[in-house]
Amino acid sequence: MTVKEFNTCVDLYADGLYRFILKHVMDKDVAKDLVQDTYEKLWVKVNDLESKNAKSYMFTTAYHTTIDHLRRAKKSERLDFSKHNEEAEKENTNYDLKGLLNKALDTLPEVQKSVVLLRDYEGYDYKEIGIITGLSESQVKVYIFRARQTLKEYLVKAEVTVS
Repeated sequence: MTVKEFNTCVDLYADGLYRFILKHVMDKDVAKDLVQDTYEKLWVKVNDLESKNAKSYMFTTAYHTTIDHLRRAKKSERLDFSKHNEEAEKENTNYDLKGLLNKALDTLPEVQKSVVLLRDYEGYDYKEIGIITGLSESQVKVYIFRARQTLKEYLVKAEVTVS
């Protein structure tokens, strides 16, 4: 991959990577740092990678970088998700759909959340998601199905509560 192709990848995929990571970490500054880490890892491999594989490589790297960050954060207890969720709940007293959907996504296990975000937010197909996450195509389909069922149940309960 050339420097020009690298710069093109940055221009094309930075927003998608940022959205994907932000949905996981819920912190804009941390998400920006993780995007930078992803591009740094891409730059290290710039000579070994073909430009047609760059998007897949970046999302795979972003996925693993985000999961590593979340594991470190849990171990060191630097992030208090329950406090963040309480603050978000206070801010979303009008129960807007986007906020409600974000709360529903936060209830999912990380792997289910990742596959749903890659499929429904970023538009990857099952095979690509499998490559990014290291899952088989059938595992991806199962995780997406289960995640959507959980989201549906959460949103139905929320609708009853709001009504």
